[in-house]
Amino acid sequence: MWERAAAGWGKHAALVRDWGMPVSAAMIDLLELQPGQRVLELAAGPGDTGFMALELVQPGGMLISSDGAEAMVEVARSRAQEAGIEDSVEFKALELEWIDLETATVDAVLCRWGLMLIVDPDAAAREIRRVLRSGGRASFAVWDIPDRNPWARIPTRAMVELGHMQPPDPDAPGMFRLAKPGSLQEVLEGAGFVDVRVVPVGVERRYERVEQFLEDTVEMSPTFGATLRELGESEQSAVLDRIKAAAGAYADDDGAIVLPGSSLVAVASA
Repeated sequence: MWERAAAGWGKHAALVRDWGMPVSAAMIDLLELQPGQRVLELAAGPGDTGFMALELVQPGGMLISSDGAEAMVEVARSRAQEAGIEDSVEFKALELEWIDLETATVDAVLCRWGLMLIVDPDAAAREIRRVLRSGGRASFAVWDIPDRNPWARIPTRAMVELGHMQPPDPDAPGMFRLAKPGSLQEVLEGAGFVDVRVVPVGVERRYERVEQFLEDTVEMSPTFGATLRELGESEQSAVLDRIKAAAGAYADDDGAIVLPGSSLVAVASA
């Protein structure tokens, strides 16, 4: 699904960078990066968080930008070429549960909105600690509870209420798997990380028209987009109308849709 969704993420990469900036900035600040360090970004998507980190490890530092989907890696590679920084970046397809790198070979790890989507977050946390040098730091972001993220809750609820999807299993891989208080800290401490800190960071997604929100959701959410495309025309219209109505509650005086969000950001030491 993420291979198919990569085109949408590439198309909307600048938007993701902008509304995700508070989270990326918090993750990088917590790492306390230094020139000359080797940084690994996992589940990098378009790669912008890692590219921000790269600036702080120069001169002499480098970035490994990775994702489990080859198509996502190519999106990040293209964005690095546009920015003229590809010579300082190594691009790799890496899975979180089994990271194809030698032990203790990176100084810092970034993983924004990836840990909650995989089958075994505990294995991923152990692997991330394994590839970190002693004393190295990792920063993570996962999504807070659904009620604090209406931009994600609204489309899913429309599908569920109209009978096109089952309610998400909170214990299955998905956006809110690690949203419960203490869940992320438990995973990291269970992997042997120390000095774990978790803080909420607010985000805001603004769309001049509700149709832009719909397009963004269809093209970037692999589960929602795939389910919608399987429906008939009248069923699709009913889903989209319900989303429009719910999103309308977040319209400002100019008619733009302003959807709040909350991410949990953690830092931990190996």
